[in-house]
Amino acid sequence: MSVTPTGDHANADPRRWWGLVIIALAQLMVVLDATIVNIALPSAQRDLDMSDGNRQWVITAYTLAFGGLLLLGGRIADLVGRKRTFIIGLIGFAAASALGGAATTAGMLFGARALQGAFAAVLAPSALSLLTTTFTDPKERGKAFGIYGALAGSGAAIGFIVGGLLTEYLDWRWCLYVNVPIAVIAVIGALALLHDRPGHAGARLDVPGVLLGCGGLVAIVYGFSEAQPRGWTDAVVLTLLAAGVVLLTTFVWWQTRAAQPLLPLHIIKDRNRAGCFLTMALAVIGMFGLFLFMTYYLQVILGYSPVKTGLAFLPLTASIITGSTQISARLINRVPPRMLMVPGMILASAGMVLLTRMTADSEYATDILPALILMGLGMGLTFMPVFSTATAGVAPQDAGVTSATVNTSQQVGGSIGTALLNTIATTSSTAYVTAHLTDPGGRARIAREAVVHGYTVAIWWAAGIMLLAGLIAGLMVTTKPPKQGAPAEAAVPESVA
Repeated sequence: MSVTPTGDHANADPRRWWGLVIIALAQLMVVLDATIVNIALPSAQRDLDMSDGNRQWVITAYTLAFGGLLLLGGRIADLVGRKRTFIIGLIGFAAASALGGAATTAGMLFGARALQGAFAAVLAPSALSLLTTTFTDPKERGKAFGIYGALAGSGAAIGFIVGGLLTEYLDWRWCLYVNVPIAVIAVIGALALLHDRPGHAGARLDVPGVLLGCGGLVAIVYGFSEAQPRGWTDAVVLTLLAAGVVLLTTFVWWQTRAAQPLLPLHIIKDRNRAGCFLTMALAVIGMFGLFLFMTYYLQVILGYSPVKTGLAFLPLTASIITGSTQISARLINRVPPRMLMVPGMILASAGMVLLTRMTADSEYATDILPALILMGLGMGLTFMPVFSTATAGVAPQDAGVTSATVNTSQQVGGSIGTALLNTIATTSSTAYVTAHLTDPGGRARIAREAVVHGYTVAIWWAAGIMLLAGLIAGLMVTTKPPKQGAPAEAAVPESVA
């Protein structure tokens, strides 16, 4: 049926909400895989005889491939067709997960995690662009993006809970195997429920753009991940970061000359879209730092089990879902997006500031819980309008690459956040130990206090970064709420080739 979306329910696919369930399931699988392995890492390290220096590759191999290949994945979705790319991504992700679960050596696990990241880079943009082209009525779009934003924001926290349960009651390998049944359900659902206009058969892939853009992103993500073990002044780290900047600068220059660019520059020249990309990257820097510190704080300092650690994140997850589906989704058609994003970042920053008061003997209920709830509400308020605004008004042939750019800002922000804040924390901890060597409190006590001191210093930085995200959202995202009954600016005839 070749119709122009008008927001009229008569023209909408009656099974679109079931389609959203499938899209959301795939997105949840991709996002939680960035953290589900965190809690399983000590067990996997013992089983496969990984060194302390190499164990980070279980996490880094995934984020590196995911963050570096997202732009390519988005463009493939536009060229080949989003539904087809979505299904290919799901099958590849399931196969890579099975390979990782069956790993007999550390190298095999690292390779499987990199493969997972590569297929996630194909899957995530096609999922978001399918959502963008399926829901064009503003009211429905608000609800759909509320659910999607909730999963994107809470998926990492859900990963901790699922990872804790699987590691404690089954085996660390199930943190990877669990993706196989999820992917099978999603493939069957996608074949039955999802619809898409065909890909652009005559279009060609911008190969120089792929090499420059993906190479630059990989160099930067890799550089930040290596800053954690090597230090910021290490020659390898500086070379990688410099190479990444040079490659990305050359990439931007090439995109102005390419006949069919990998990333059409009008997508990032749009003020509102650029503001959303920056807000997302900065917000995630703070959020991933929090996940890293709270996992270690709860397990190492407070002595929580993996399951108890996962459950401790549950209020954060519930708050993100509440902020996204019950507040943002209800207000997105009534208020400008920045009226949700700015208060959201202020709330999240306030939650971070509360966490700076934690000590080696803090109580979860009084010192940690209120901060997690504030943080969750703030992220929920922010993520949903970011996804919705960044993908509104994009021509169908650019929907995949625009979705990929949102995901890229999230992945690169996560990589930078983990490395940057972890480096700040370890440096501060070392300085604390040096300053308190003569204290009579005992070496073990000082060591614990030093770790917590490092966390609180880094969390102050995270709070500041989140305030900066709010400032950018307030200054750059100036779009107004969509008019009721009008399509969500993506009212492009389905016959567009």
